[in-house]
Order: sequence, then structure tokens, then C-alpha cells
Amino acid sequence: MSRCIAAMDYAFPWDHLLLGLKFGDRLDAASLLALRLSRALVAEGFMTGEPPDLILPVPLSTERLRERGYNQAHEIARRLVLPPRSSATERQSRLCARTLLRLRHTEQQAQLPLAARRRNLRGAFAVVKPVHGLRIALVDDVMTSGATLREAALALRRAGAADVQAWVVARTP
Repeated sequence: MSRCIAAMDYAFPWDHLLLGLKFGDRLDAASLLALRLSRALVAEGFMTGEPPDLILPVPLSTERLRERGYNQAHEIARRLVLPPRSSATERQSRLCARTLLRLRHTEQQAQLPLAARRRNLRGAFAVVKPVHGLRIALVDDVMTSGATLREAALALRRAGAADVQAWVVARTP
């Protein structure tokens, strides 16, 4: 990953909103969390340089998606409010939820010791649409060890992505 932008530390009161979104069907929290992330992106220079071509939410496994009913990363990503590029000739970033897939169900990262997190995700992601030469932003709700984002970025780089960055709502301090 070329960089990671986190809107906030994973702490009160945001941790309760994130948990509510992730495990409590609190989809209403996604708008506020996306707004905070949008502001962080602008503050970190989203408007300078080349924007990502694709915005990809970190995918859930089929089992986890069926269990939860939605992907919290997708709910945040689709609500991002990014300023438009200055002219119609400048490319706009495009949300695409079906480019990166999670191939298999994995244990929840939060339940694993730090050393086991990377092994848990090895080979868990696949790129199923062309990304060669594209700049990509991965969106997720929380980054703890970075193992999920690292493994997803690795799959994208292997598929030819020119650049991969991470945009997360919260990062554990």
C-alpha cells in the first residue's frame, strides 16, 4: 500500500458507532462515518494529484455477508462524499464492489492473536475484473493490524494495479 488514511482513532464515541454498524444493523451510522472519512480524505489532499480510478470496499466472505446481511465497508464506501474533480475531462473515482472478492470464509481477525492474522488471510482475496494500471483505494471500517488491507492490496498489486491505498474510518491506536 502506498498510504493509509484513517479518519480517527478507534475510541469512544466512534467505536460504539462502528460496532453498531458492523454487528448491530445500525446502517444509519454509515452516513456519519462516511462523512468523517470524506473530511479526512480532503484534509489529506484527496484533491491533489491523481484520484484513484476505483474505490473498492474490502469484501466479506459469502458466509459473513449472509450472516450480517450487508457489508459495512460497502455501506461506508457508497456514502463517501468526495468533491468532484475540477473538470469533466478529469477522471472521477468509481465505486466497484465486485472487482475484489473474498474467496473463503476466515475467522474474524479480532478473535486472533496478532501473529495469526496474516496466516488467516493468506490467499483469501481474488481480483476478478481488470485492474492493470489502475489506482485503487480500498475502503474499510477499522484497521487494527493492517493484515486484511495488506492481503487485499497484495492481490490487487499481483493483478497489476498501479497503486493501492487504504481509506479507513478508524485505526486502533
